[in-house]
Amino acid sequence: MDIAIVLYDRFTALDAVGPYEVLSRVPGAQVRFVAVEPGPITTDNGILTVLVEHSLAEFEHPEVIVVPGGPGEVAARAGGSMLEWLRRAHETSTWTTSVCTGSLILAAAGVLEGKRATSHWLALERLGEMGAHPTAERVVYDGKIVTAAGVSAGIDMGLALAASLAGETVAQAIQLGIEYDPQPPFDSGSPEKAPAEVVELLRSRSRHQITDEEKPLAPRG
Repeated sequence: MDIAIVLYDRFTALDAVGPYEVLSRVPGAQVRFVAVEPGPITTDNGILTVLVEHSLAEFEHPEVIVVPGGPGEVAARAGGSMLEWLRRAHETSTWTTSVCTGSLILAAAGVLEGKRATSHWLALERLGEMGAHPTAERVVYDGKIVTAAGVSAGIDMGLALAASLAGETVAQAIQLGIEYDPQPPFDSGSPEKAPAEVVELLRSRSRHQITDEEKPLAPRG
């Protein structure tokens, strides 16, 4: 089972690494990081660099596609070979998935037209403008398309997908193996739960990141 995690400059690390940690433990799975061209790909904060050894052209028909988010998604969905590859690969994939603002890339490829999908909460409005039916759920299935909300939701999506691929017992064993038992110190992981001043702080940061390429600019993940 070939699983292709698609990388591009300025992706958010956990968007890709979260699903990788889960899906790499699915029996029979071969997880590969792929990009338009092989070589180093740097994350959104410029600190972590991933050496991608495979090009998109080497994997035209992966069974599973994972598209992470990140501020680099603005350039990634502007057009070009990545979107062309996604359209072709989606035709034969078993599952086409995204994490966070990776769903905007899927939408740009035409994959989410009329589909229920999610993204980072700051990007849901933009997702709707691009033809999807946005929902604030953490993991959303619509046919063979699976989308996850912001950043850490990629781990949840990975586990849900592992259950679809190999059964719930395997997925639960993977969850136990990575000891995924969230007990966050604060109950502020969604705009409905976070204090109003925290929500406004994040909205303000997002507004300050607005560029000429995208208004409003999508969040990091």
